[in-house]
Amino acid sequence: MHGLGNDFVILDARDEPLAMTDALARHIADRREGIGCDQLILLEPSASADLKMRIFNADGSEVESCGNATRCVVKLTGAATVETAGGMLAGSAEGPEVEVTLVEPRFEWDAIPLAYPMPTNPMPMGWENLDRPYAINVGNPHVVFFVEDLEDADIEGIGPGIETDPVFPERVNVNVASVEGGAIRLRTFERGAGLTRACGTGACATAIAAIRARLVTSPVTVHMAGGDLTIAWAPGEPVRMRGSATHVFKGTIDLQ
Repeated sequence: MHGLGNDFVILDARDEPLAMTDALARHIADRREGIGCDQLILLEPSASADLKMRIFNADGSEVESCGNATRCVVKLTGAATVETAGGMLAGSAEGPEVEVTLVEPRFEWDAIPLAYPMPTNPMPMGWENLDRPYAINVGNPHVVFFVEDLEDADIEGIGPGIETDPVFPERVNVNVASVEGGAIRLRTFERGAGLTRACGTGACATAIAAIRARLVTSPVTVHMAGGDLTIAWAPGEPVRMRGSATHVFKGTIDLQ
């Protein structure tokens, strides 16, 4: 499945357990020797939700949350509640689109997390021509840079250095955005996956940062290379995300 071009291999292990390793996740995600995807999604039973969703990046690392994958899982399974390492999520299919409610965002330095105390709204840091990002955790860690011209930002060149900077002990997702006509244009460099056509949690983090900075009002449309998401948020509330989720094919793979 894919959410706006952010693509996933989804394995259903709710009835039959499946041991997942970083090496196996990397192999399945390999676009030449495996199936190919940005993230591998493993569905497991949950004692507190309709199902549990585990998320593995293309590099094999397991991460806490993925907004685009959550929309796909809700559409695929009909689940209304999804347990993740980043918190409990809720979703519902609304015709061709799916709306997902993520956890309430966190802004404290140790909730991002950062390596040491500092302001997060914005951070007093910079990398090359990108500086003073907003740091937000929406189930996983993000930094958001606002720029005048999105095309001038070399996110593919700068992204790896920001992602792995020691100030982010769990690495970080890097978002570069511009505000145009009350909407947001966004590019995201995902930790463990690189530049993606869309990032659901990145769109949420960026919309929250823009709303807090009074650059836009809620709900706001976020334009990405793969398509658009609508994000709604108010202080003290969870963030809601609405967009498409697309089934591509179903098949089998010999994991041996």
